[in-house]
Amino acid sequence: MALTERTEEDKIEVVGTFKHVHVRTATVIERGGNEISRTYHRHVLAPDATITAQSAEVQAICNAAWTQSVKDAWTAHLAEEETK
Repeated sequence: MALTERTEEDKIEVVGTFKHVHVRTATVIERGGNEISRTYHRHVLAPDATITAQSAEVQAICNAAWTQSVKDAWTAHLAEEETK
């Protein structure tokens, strides 16, 4: 029986005031069609992130969540943190 490996974005969440996008990617190993292993990797995108390398689904969610007012609030938050 051959081993196969696939990855899937199995969870995408928009979290918090600044609409950070959390993306969980699962790596699934299968033998003969039966899953034998699953591991996870998570990354977080802030409203000032470059999203061109993300999947079309993640890009669409970011573009919907990150309105101009959210981006402006995030920029103001970062500027305030720098002055502390």
